[in-house]
Amino acid sequence: MDKEDVLYQHGTLALLVPGLFSGTLPVGELLKHGDYGIGSVEALDGELIVVDGKPYLAKSTGDVLEVSDDELVPFANVHYDRPTDKYDRENISQSDLEKEILANHDYHNLFFAVKITGTFKKMQTRAFIGQRPYPTLAQLADNQRTFEADNIDGTVVGYFTPELYQGIGSAGFHVHFLSDNHKFGGHILGFELAKGTVTLQTFTDLDLHLPTHDSTFRRHEFDYDGMDSAIRGAEG
Repeated sequence: MDKEDVLYQHGTLALLVPGLFSGTLPVGELLKHGDYGIGSVEALDGELIVVDGKPYLAKSTGDVLEVSDDELVPFANVHYDRPTDKYDRENISQSDLEKEILANHDYHNLFFAVKITGTFKKMQTRAFIGQRPYPTLAQLADNQRTFEADNIDGTVVGYFTPELYQGIGSAGFHVHFLSDNHKFGGHILGFELAKGTVTLQTFTDLDLHLPTHDSTFRRHEFDYDGMDSAIRGAEG
C-alpha cells in the first residue's frame, strides 16, 4: 500500500456531535501521516488547514496562526498530496463545481481529496468560537463568526465523504481555505472561482485512528437520534 493511497483520519465527526471536543492527538503526530489536510483543535476553537506540510489555524477573531506541534486535535484528516486528476477551471461557483466533479467522475462511493489553487472572486468562510464547558456541536454552530474576501489568491483543501460513511466524516464535500499570504482562512461556506487548478485524489484506504486512550470517549453513550441532522447543520 502506497502512502499516497491512504487517507489518515483521527477521530470522527460523530464524536463531535455530543461535544467531545478535547484534543486527543498532537499536531506533530498528525503531520507524520500527510502534508495536506483539515480539522480542528481542542474546544473546536478555530479551523485547521494543513498546506505544504505546515498547519495553520483560522480563528474566530479573523487571525490565522501557525500551529505548534504540541497543539491537540479532536478530529482531523491528512494525506500526502499526489493528485490522480488535474485540470484548469474558470468562472464557477462552489456548488456548481462540486456537482460537475461528481457528474464527470464515478467517485460517489469513494473518499477523495479536493485541492483548488487559484484566484477566487468571492470567498466566504467561518470559524467556530471555542467554548468551555463544551456545548454540543449544534450549539457551537450557532456561535460562529463568518468572513468574506474578494479577489483573493489561495488554496482550497478538503475531502469528499460518501453518504455510506456519514458519521465517520461529514457526507459530501468538507473544505477549508487558506490565502496565499496566510492572513485569511477557515471552513468554506461558499466561493466563486475566477481561475484556478483543480486536483482530485482518490484513496484506496482509510486509516481511522481513534482516541482509545481518552476515558471520556470510551465511556460516552452516544445518542444516534438526530446525529445526521446535527452533522449536516454544523458542516453546511
